[in-house]
Amino acid sequence: MRGGLRPRFAPGTSIKYLLKDNRPPLWTTPLRQGLHPRMTDPIYAIPDIHGQDALLDAALDLVTQDGGAQARIVFLGDLVDRGPDSRAVIDRLMQGQADGRPWTVLKGNHDQLFLDFIDTGQIRSPQVRSGLTWLNPRLGGATTLASYGVSASEDAPAWDAARAAVPQAHRDWLARLPLYKETGGLLFVHAGIRPGLPLADQSPTDLMWIRDGFLDHDAPHPWLVVHGHTALDRPQHFGNRIDLDGGAGQGRQLWPAVFDGPSCHLLTDTGRQPLTPTG
Repeated sequence: MRGGLRPRFAPGTSIKYLLKDNRPPLWTTPLRQGLHPRMTDPIYAIPDIHGQDALLDAALDLVTQDGGAQARIVFLGDLVDRGPDSRAVIDRLMQGQADGRPWTVLKGNHDQLFLDFIDTGQIRSPQVRSGLTWLNPRLGGATTLASYGVSASEDAPAWDAARAAVPQAHRDWLARLPLYKETGGLLFVHAGIRPGLPLADQSPTDLMWIRDGFLDHDAPHPWLVVHGHTALDRPQHFGNRIDLDGGAGQGRQLWPAVFDGPSCHLLTDTGRQPLTPTG
């Protein structure tokens, strides 16, 4: 995916000055209007970013082209780890919200692992079945700390240095992130839900970590569940859920999507691509 603009513009700025080469938003072109009429209030989703600020930049560019500067966006969590620019990702999302963007940022399990380390120095989680620590290269915590200028390893976690380097505002913002957003028959969540339980009874652990019991559940849920957490080669629609995590944390693309009600399209350089149930 190509790089794009950085959304650091003042609220109220005219759309034509936000797009590259003064191109009109895609939804205003005759082709786009004919194929995909713009809904009154579509909602966009960006899955697991994993410290990939350049990919986030490009994804936000595609959203702006499709829906304008004030597009509603839900970020599905796992903002940090593995990629090189976790601090920049957090800064960008915090600034967007401070500027009044209608952005909802959800908490993922990697965000919680980072928060646990900052608060307690803990590098192991009972939820990581492999037994790997957060600072193991496969989980990528060391690259998150490196983005704050801290060199850490499993043998030398550098907790004191990390607590001094990570701004309190970052820690507090991560701690306040919600675990889900429900709107218009859609449920946005990082990992998934425990089938059959009311939303109020869902545990934070399941919302951030679940796989077993959710991924293999093929009956309808009360909502179309939109999630990340389980990386695929490409986003897929499973009928009762949509997994948007295309593996940015493993060096693949970051796929933004737009929802007009239950209808989902992926955003690409060439326009919208419908995402329909497999099988």
